[in-house]
Amino acid sequence: QVQLVESGGGSVQAGGSLRLSCVGSGRTFSRYAMGWFRQVPGKEREFVAVISSSGGNIYYAESVKGRFTISRDNARNTVYLQMNSLKSEDTAVYYCAADPAYSRLPTGREVDYWGQGTQVTVSS
Repeated sequence: QVQLVESGGGSVQAGGSLRLSCVGSGRTFSRYAMGWFRQVPGKEREFVAVISSSGGNIYYAESVKGRFTISRDNARNTVYLQMNSLKSEDTAVYYCAADPAYSRLPTGREVDYWGQGTQVTVSS
């Protein structure tokens, strides 16, 4: 069992930066690929980024490539999402997710664990 708790959301002006954190409970955190998703009301949850269990493989959605950076610290059971050059269209609730399968996680289907989400609001 893994519990995920996100933090770091907030309000920022366009062009600004935020860093989200997701802390996982349990001693098996390092076995899971970790991902970030986002969702706005009335729309489906959207994939943002994924990082493999060791951190050696990373994949981004085209919409955030070059602006967002995902990283992890397995010693701290934490995955991060550094968000730079934020745009109003990045406004959403951001969720972290954990799954053993790196290739499956970006689909958002049958993901083992989800966090509760943290709100990011970007004003123009």
